Amino acid sequence: MPEVTINIGGRGFDVSCRDGEEEFLQAAAKLLDDEAQVLSDQMGRMPESRMLLMAGLMLADKTAGQEERMQAAEARVAEVEAELNRLRSAPLPEPERVEVAVVPPSVTDTLAEMAARAEAVAAVIEEKARG
Repeated sequence: MPEVTINIGGRGFDVSCRDGEEEFLQAAAKLLDDEAQVLSDQMGRMPESRMLLMAGLMLADKTAGQEERMQAAEARVAEVEAELNRLRSAPLPEPERVEVAVVPPSVTDTLAEMAARAEAVAAVIEEKARG
């Protein structure tokens, strides 16, 4: 087991850990040291045990807050997934019926006849105007 020296609140501590966990231990020690530094800045020098206790409690408080936020986020994700599953399993809506006006052939024929008559009248008028 490797032994690592960590620094917390300006004090060194020799700690053993498993092989490969040295970086994790240093990261955890940094978190604790950051909290100890806040305490030291606010309250000055204090006994080692009190500093470690207070820094640990501050980290525990932050961790509890993160866990609450994570649980709230997980609950929201579960709600969204449930809604998504409900929407996926719901039957498809009925297609919207759209009615399009259909012009009967008789109307088309009548309009064509009227156009032909109008062209004939126009031709007669043009011929008289020339002439």
